[in-house]
Amino acid sequence: MYKFLIMPAFPKPKFSYSVNVNKEKANLITYRDTKKDRAIPKKSDGKLLLATWNIANLGLQVREAEHYKLIAEILSWFDLIAVQEVNDDLEGLRELQKYLPGYSTIFTDEGGNNERMCYLFESSKVTTLEKFGELSVPPSEYRFIKLPGVTTKFDGFDRNLFLASFKAGKLEFLLLNVHLYFGDESEKKSIERRCLETFCVSRWADLRRKSKYCYTPNIIALGDFNLPKKEDSDPVYKALRAKGLELPDHSTKIYSNISNDADYDQIAFFPGLKDKLTGNSGVFDFDGAIFPDMYASKKESEFKSYLRYYISDHRPMWIELDVS
Repeated sequence: MYKFLIMPAFPKPKFSYSVNVNKEKANLITYRDTKKDRAIPKKSDGKLLLATWNIANLGLQVREAEHYKLIAEILSWFDLIAVQEVNDDLEGLRELQKYLPGYSTIFTDEGGNNERMCYLFESSKVTTLEKFGELSVPPSEYRFIKLPGVTTKFDGFDRNLFLASFKAGKLEFLLLNVHLYFGDESEKKSIERRCLETFCVSRWADLRRKSKYCYTPNIIALGDFNLPKKEDSDPVYKALRAKGLELPDHSTKIYSNISNDADYDQIAFFPGLKDKLTGNSGVFDFDGAIFPDMYASKKESEFKSYLRYYISDHRPMWIELDVS
């Protein structure tokens, strides 16, 4: 059996910094509204702004109220957000909720890495439907989770996926919130395990949409796939697309991690949903807007260490859907 790991917190920065919330909110909004290719549409009745954000060690790292307010500001731009790395300790999530009036939340029990999977959604616009659950593959199905050239055997997920059904406008859909295995990128076994978990997501989604008992064929898998590169040569990318899932191109053309070198986070859907995409999608690099005076006065490594601890090492990814 796989050994479930415990995710350590990022190191706490050794320097202090006084956060001016109003100033930093203005920096974020100005960047969003004026930076080329960073625009996020305003909320509207006939459209759904769907996002995914891995908020690093939420509830484990000791953030201050000012940091929660800034994270909540970004979250408030979207109607429905899949969140990863919510710690078993719900303190971080509860702090965020204080600054997100009108938003509801649902989450799982803790799994691998002591993580919960979570959805935050504006309840006046998004309603929950009947189908919920943690995706768990029966052991009898393990033999079908295989890929050419991969010798590692699939033995379940490290962090069970959280599936939930929603309705926004006229669109009913099922989301699959994922945080797939990472491991050691230098080890073949770790990469193979990541590929198998990824293929399992693709296979499950394909089987369910084709089943005569399908609750809805509108299935979207989103979250932290730990996808190194969105390229045909990448084995994780190939596993994700093996059963027809597609990944929308986004205008920002930047990576989803603040190190700016990996396509970890993705929103994947089947071609049947293409007509619902408005063409608006992107990654919001908050790190290009926030704390400019710190960036100017500190080393880049110090600046990023502060972001990793108090905001996140991942950037939010989003798409807009037509739900009219």
